[in-house]
Amino acid sequence: MIDRRDALAGIVTMFGAALFAPIARAASGKIPVIDTGPPSSAVFTAGQRALVTALSERVIPTTDTPGAIAAEVPAFIEKLLADWAMPEDKAPILAGLDAIEARSRRDYKVAAAEATPEQQDALLTLAMNGALPGGADFFDKFRQLVITGYYTSEIGITQEREYLPVPGEYDGAFPYSNVNKVYSS
Repeated sequence: MIDRRDALAGIVTMFGAALFAPIARAASGKIPVIDTGPPSSAVFTAGQRALVTALSERVIPTTDTPGAIAAEVPAFIEKLLADWAMPEDKAPILAGLDAIEARSRRDYKVAAAEATPEQQDALLTLAMNGALPGGADFFDKFRQLVITGYYTSEIGITQEREYLPVPGEYDGAFPYSNVNKVYSS
């Protein structure tokens, strides 16, 4: 079975030169393997943790396959930031969460984690478009964390994608319309 470090190495090619530093460090193999237990220290407050959970599910929602919450992406994000990130790596994530929280309280009069999915989508869109302080930087890094956490999880590798250690025979004339899933290796 593929392990998370091998999957992280594959993620590097997806994001290229714009890869968020903690992900690059984790994928490099130059640092010791970090256990799969809880983070070495808390990165988020309870409110920020709830917001990371809600926004992760907005980036990769549950559909016919499990979403970010089922894949334990919020825990992966906190673990990665606690154990592989430098203090300056955490700053745009924490600032972005605070900006989203402030905007939600201003516009919707509720904590962002308690906003409706549509309101959360609107808040993420504001961040993506740079309409929140540090929003575009936050959104790019946060999206990378969610995608990396999801597609290196067991759910992402085995349910969203189909894992075949040795795929079947090559057929250069296979109709694209018959492709059901993308295979990870």
